Amino acid sequence: MLRPWDLHIVLERDDPVPAWQQIANVLIEAIRRGRLPPGTALPGTRDLAARIGVNRKTVQQSYDELVAQGWLTTEATRGTFVSALLPVVEAETLHTPQPLPSHSVTLRGKAPDLHLNLGGPNMLVFDDGAPDTRLIPAELMARAYRRALLGASRRNQLGYGNPCGTLALREAIAAMLRTDRGLDCSVENVCITRGSQMGIFLSARLFATAGDSLAIEQLSYPPAREAFAAAGANIISIGMDTSGMLLDELETICKVHPPNVIYITPHHQFPTTIVLPQERRVKLLALAELYDFVIIEDDYDHEFHYTHRPMLPLASAYGFSRLAYIGSLSKLLSPSLRIGYLVGSPAMVARAGTEICLIDRQGDPATEIAVAELMTSGALKSHARKVLRIYQRRGEFLVNLLKQELGDQVSVMMPAGGLALWANFIPAINTGNLAKHAAALGLVITPGQAFVMNGHSSNGLRLGFGSMNEAELTLAVHKLKEAARNCTS
Repeated sequence: MLRPWDLHIVLERDDPVPAWQQIANVLIEAIRRGRLPPGTALPGTRDLAARIGVNRKTVQQSYDELVAQGWLTTEATRGTFVSALLPVVEAETLHTPQPLPSHSVTLRGKAPDLHLNLGGPNMLVFDDGAPDTRLIPAELMARAYRRALLGASRRNQLGYGNPCGTLALREAIAAMLRTDRGLDCSVENVCITRGSQMGIFLSARLFATAGDSLAIEQLSYPPAREAFAAAGANIISIGMDTSGMLLDELETICKVHPPNVIYITPHHQFPTTIVLPQERRVKLLALAELYDFVIIEDDYDHEFHYTHRPMLPLASAYGFSRLAYIGSLSKLLSPSLRIGYLVGSPAMVARAGTEICLIDRQGDPATEIAVAELMTSGALKSHARKVLRIYQRRGEFLVNLLKQELGDQVSVMMPAGGLALWANFIPAINTGNLAKHAAALGLVITPGQAFVMNGHSSNGLRLGFGSMNEAELTLAVHKLKEAARNCTS
């Protein structure tokens, strides 16, 4: 078969990004630019390896990754091709990015509509995907914090500093994003936040105002909805199917009245855990160019992916001209450390810093320096590999236990990643009633209705498995089974 191929691939031998990933990045860019349209045959691995001077296994690794992520397909005896499922995008849409007593005060505004499943003494909690803080490398963290605290004190660095965060942590996070997630970023693109929720709140402050509109998935993260609503934005709910947000529905809305902002969790959709497929990612980016809206990409638990290497973020292919990227170390370490990050253009980061001055001024320098040490030393990555295996076992254990105890009353499967799963219950078991019966038995769950808006309904549950060990998960499922029995009796 003749395969026309004129794409020039030059590898940077001194680049810390592995050669296979550099090849993958070039191919992704060529597909996005239309130089490799859907259905295009790629050269064989031996041929391409010979042309660019690498081992055939390097090219094969690159092809395998792009197949797993949906960019390429393979056909027995025929070869490797650009996926025919990817949309053909018009070239012009692809530009390069660059405390008083309560009775004495009147509270103004509207309280956020949030369901906080905090539990209480002797209560088990199916949270929304929190980590097990018993697993954090506490001794390593304590030693790193002591060094950071003493060093910062000697250098007089425990006073007021840059509201965007300490230089050490911003550098460490930028390096991690470049190497592990393919983002083209530097210190100037990174703002440290107190968890991902501050990143969301800042995004609402930066990109939405009264009268603007935010498009969000029909099932979505309630604190994100409320943050944008508090900024005055009108919330538009976009339908979903088993592959995530319906981009055709979004496009129809854009033709009438384009939203100003879209908030999306494409890696592990919140709450359903769906991974947005590559063809929809490409179309979403094209629509952002065409209709001039900003994408807020919340990648809240990127590190925990079980089926293949985590899919690269939207920001890795698009840059920051119309996109802000939010991440967190809360799931990897502990939510109480309050370390998150907001990544975007230098102008956005500078503005975020001024907004932070109105909220809490800055984070804790000693904590940030200690976390930076764990990242640069490799200790955090080693910890991530260890807990990934533990969380995968817990997820599989919970799936099997739910099927065993609840049978056909629930539909559930192991998610591709994350620390929670989505369980759909039969209509006879209303999850709102189920939550009340569970609470009476000492189990806290959040009904699916908490994740929807505009009169839509959901009879699912997001069940976090990361924060409980197998004994605790067993007890929690037995309580859930009893609550379900009480619902139907």
